[in-house]
Amino acid sequence: MSSAPPIPDFTLAYYSGDRRTGRIHLVRWRGGEARVEPLPVAEPTGLPQELRPILVGVDPAASRPVLLDPKTKRLTAAEAFPADAFAAHVYRDPGSGRAWYMNDGDQETGNDRLHCGESGSSVTVVEHPNGPEARWLATVCVGRGHHQCHFTHPSPQAPRVPRRAYVSNLKDGTLSVLGNDPAEADAYLRVVATIDLCEPAKEGGEHRIPNRAFPHGLAYSPITGKVYNLNNGYGTVAVVDPLTHRIEARLPFPGHSNLFPSPDGRYLFGRGADRKSDPEHVRARISVMDPESGEVLESLELPDVYLSKYFFNAEGTRLYFTLGRSGNEAQQAHLKQGLLLAFDLTRLPRLTHPEELPLGAVDSVAVLAEGGATRALLAADVASGTLQVVDPAGHEVVARIPVTEGTDHGRIWLLPTGS
Repeated sequence: MSSAPPIPDFTLAYYSGDRRTGRIHLVRWRGGEARVEPLPVAEPTGLPQELRPILVGVDPAASRPVLLDPKTKRLTAAEAFPADAFAAHVYRDPGSGRAWYMNDGDQETGNDRLHCGESGSSVTVVEHPNGPEARWLATVCVGRGHHQCHFTHPSPQAPRVPRRAYVSNLKDGTLSVLGNDPAEADAYLRVVATIDLCEPAKEGGEHRIPNRAFPHGLAYSPITGKVYNLNNGYGTVAVVDPLTHRIEARLPFPGHSNLFPSPDGRYLFGRGADRKSDPEHVRARISVMDPESGEVLESLELPDVYLSKYFFNAEGTRLYFTLGRSGNEAQQAHLKQGLLLAFDLTRLPRLTHPEELPLGAVDSVAVLAEGGATRALLAADVASGTLQVVDPAGHEVVARIPVTEGTDHGRIWLLPTGS
């Protein structure tokens, strides 16, 4: 019998699909009991991607999906969820109630022709997306996708840093800088700068856009007051001054395909995979960089592992990774699956081998917290269509909730409670 304290009540949205169509279920946890509510599903719209409704959130009180018409910018709490609604990548600004949705454009060109013609793709910003007060704020053209997003803000160590959103543009090799402070009317939700990431020495001596920087990983450290962007194509990290938009340094960081900060900004993490050294095995790599010195302090390799999505607990003492598939047929046959990895961050910059949690094909994690303390991990095993409620102390599964049929893709997020 578990001695863990009871799990607080929560309401959670569970999106599952095959990357073409999907559906949404609500999971309501009350007094230790779960109730699963499927939202009605409508037939696919059949519209091209740029015209399909965008999934913005879910209104838990009305049990309705909140959808945005990309053409009219009208937000609707729909009676049914169109099966082919666009579930865009979303980044939530921790300093506000705004959510930023990434539109990577069409696969061939990376352009959002509806809003940006042939000049790029777009990001859409919505305030309070999960509820009746949801409000569309802007759709802004940036460079050509795929995009990642990160936010800057002032801190005691860097009080002059403005509130900005940095969006990386994979196909162009640039960063778009957007105002993110409503008090700055001339900059708010507008592109205030475009940062060229080109390294001419790695482009045959030519300076060009598009280039092969392939930015994929953004971080901001409130300790240094700098932005760090991983140029995956060059194997370097560009250090950007948010006051001038200048690249101050380029740090060597080969072998990594993503970059993200620790919750306090004291360290930067690099994630990567070696698929070339051994035709039979993939080796995952996770590294710790000191943003102040640019020195790589620790690097750990994990055989037969491909690291996918990452999540931190509320205290910043645990880093969780889902596992994905990559490599040739033989390499994939050896990959570990059915696990969620848990790294102990209490001894940073030292890294130790992670705890392997047998939670199935976890594709998404939500952290249930109260007062800055993690009360539960909520892990979606999309292959079996279940939600697992996990005690964060001993990682014991408190409940395993059947939600839907198994799929290969999913996303979960917590919703406002009390409704």
